[in-house]
Amino acid sequence: MSSKTQKILAIIFMAIPSFMLVMSGIMKIIGSEQVVAGMTKGGYGPYITIFGIAEIVFVILFWIPKTYKIGFYLILSYLGGAAAVEVGGGVNPVAFALIALTWIGFYLKDKSNFVVG
Repeated sequence: MSSKTQKILAIIFMAIPSFMLVMSGIMKIIGSEQVVAGMTKGGYGPYITIFGIAEIVFVILFWIPKTYKIGFYLILSYLGGAAAVEVGGGVNPVAFALIALTWIGFYLKDKSNFVVG
């Protein structure tokens, strides 16, 4: 695979979960009825705005070249918690797909992130 193709694929694989997280964060911040009802039912009502802000901040960090690694780890941590809540609540675990896409994008962005030694 050429370097240009790899770069384009990395952007695509990183953009999909980023877009989903930003949209989710915006919906939490503006107080979308469906999001508020679902999160309140799960016991997260008082933290909805904080979660929305966190999602957007994590995505911003992920797209800044100097902070993409910390953004990557924060996004994975957040999505891991979301996946656990989804599985525990008997909901379809969409977060697992976002985690996989984020990992693939991170790998394609810079394979040296996976070199040990």
